[in-house]
Amino acid sequence: MNLDAVIRKVPDFPKPGILFYDITSVFMNPEAVDFVSKRMLAAFDDIKIDAVISIESRGFILGGIFAAEKKLPLILARKKGKLPSETIEESYDLEYGQATLEIHKADIASGKKYLLIDDLIATGGTIRAVATMVERSGSEVAGVFAIIALPFLRYAEKIGKYKTIVLQEYRGE
Repeated sequence: MNLDAVIRKVPDFPKPGILFYDITSVFMNPEAVDFVSKRMLAAFDDIKIDAVISIESRGFILGGIFAAEKKLPLILARKKGKLPSETIEESYDLEYGQATLEIHKADIASGKKYLLIDDLIATGGTIRAVATMVERSGSEVAGVFAIIALPFLRYAEKIGKYKTIVLQEYRGE
């Protein structure tokens, strides 16, 4: 499957000069969802995984697929203020400011291996924030999965030590 042909490209969003890669078009295409799901599941067949951590919000869809198929717990990494119980949190830099992700403290156990799933990896800040929470909790990152990655934003500098599987890279213009 030509995944690039399925991914919607939106120029000048969220601001002029940005080309936004929108994976919602992937979810509208059952064949593309099947393609992504099969590759995501196969990519981590040989790795011990205790649970999946999916990152808000499109990562929830992919993480849900993986966790259901592999019969693993699904943990949600959410934007600050969205989880009702005690949380651990980590902030990361955005282009113009900072953001914070949280995970329920009770959901992360020490000595476990967690697969991190998001839809797109740009600078690697979001993945790095979740990985930091995992490691601070005494656990390991088993790997990272995303549909899209933007290597021109040098995400590997932040997350290069983890096994990272992406299905479509965009090198910039």
